[in-house]
Amino acid sequence: MKYFQLTGRVLFSLIFLLLPVKHFSTQTIAYAASQGVPFAGLLVPASGILALLGGLSIIVGYKVRVGSILIIAFLLPITFTIHNFWTVSDPVFFELQHAMFMKNIALMGAALFISYTSPLRIEKSKMNNR
Repeated sequence: MKYFQLTGRVLFSLIFLLLPVKHFSTQTIAYAASQGVPFAGLLVPASGILALLGGLSIIVGYKVRVGSILIIAFLLPITFTIHNFWTVSDPVFFELQHAMFMKNIALMGAALFISYTSPLRIEKSKMNNR
């Protein structure tokens, strides 16, 4: 079973290890600024670092709860500012943003679940059952 948890953590973390590179591109920063993100030149690269640190934490199993909180701190503002599908009039772009919004909601749920089932939590549970 421990291999299932490790595999799940690796699969979950991959997106947060591969995408942060784009957070340093001028196109990504410009897009965020066009969506109303204040200080996009600073906040977008900072969010990439947040995602990378959270993903690394979860994938290696070090301070998994902290890593999960970093992932949620990364996803929460992006979900509601960048993927605000309710403001989009183009039907195709609406569907794309809606799908990205729901993906981020699911990722936040997974981060909460990973945080809850981190090894520290499991050890506490075992100790309480004695």
